[in-house]
Amino acid sequence: MKRIFSAVILLVLAQSAFAQEMNEAQTYQEPEKGFNPRNIIVGGALGVAFGDYTFVNISPMIGYRFSPKIAAGVNINAQYSSGKSYGYNNNVIARNNYTMFGGGLWGRFYPFEQFFIHAQPEYNAISAKITEYEPRREYKERYGAPSLLLGGGYSQPVGGNSAITLMILYDVLQDKNTPYLNRPIISGGVNIGL
Repeated sequence: MKRIFSAVILLVLAQSAFAQEMNEAQTYQEPEKGFNPRNIIVGGALGVAFGDYTFVNISPMIGYRFSPKIAAGVNINAQYSSGKSYGYNNNVIARNNYTMFGGGLWGRFYPFEQFFIHAQPEYNAISAKITEYEPRREYKERYGAPSLLLGGGYSQPVGGNSAITLMILYDVLQDKNTPYLNRPIISGGVNIGL
């Protein structure tokens, strides 16, 4: 197991060293004068699951690579989930619906070309509805939840201005209404440079 772990670390370090030698044009284009549209970053998250538990996530982000070390932008969060609870005779006894809309800002600092530190303050409006069927009762609740996601990640260029990213974030505010609970958020995705 130690050999496999060591081999993986060695491969990541070798890849990082190789990527450091690559032309920076893949991740940052020096502007001739002012704004360079090739430094625009478009990405985000898409996710769906259907069945007894339904989940839909559409969370786009857009930003700009200001320099080889700094990128920042805005993000939008839109999530819906619905789940059913079953009784002992396999009939539905409750249904939970949850929606979240919000967004915020994000910023990244690249101390090394592919590794970054990420900060993302945001605010989300959350609506929850629980329906119980035996006896019939309905509970509704609406609330807001501020959060401050901090962490880091790895960005692997895949050609042109595009990259595959992997991040680990944590909500350091831990507001009582946070949708992120007390656990790390692990995400991956594709950032597409225009």
